[in-house]
Amino acid sequence: MESLHHELKVFLIETMNLEDISPEDIDSDALLFSEDGLGLDSIDALELVLALKKKYGVVLEANDEKSREHLRSIATLATLVSGSRG
Repeated sequence: MESLHHELKVFLIETMNLEDISPEDIDSDALLFSEDGLGLDSIDALELVLALKKKYGVVLEANDEKSREHLRSIATLATLVSGSRG
């Protein structure tokens, strides 16, 4: 699972154009959409959802509480992606 966490960190950095951040700078449990975490916003969420669908085939519904939970952190994204891989 650790390699998937790293893969998702790289994916997030590339998708969100986070030029000044390396995968090692991102805590797997840090909140992605919080000022205490990465501070991503709703536009970033849309981009991330589209990129997840394109790369991993993961479909998340807008305004769904489960979707928000999946987008909480790298760790929750890894659980989602690993579950979709079967």
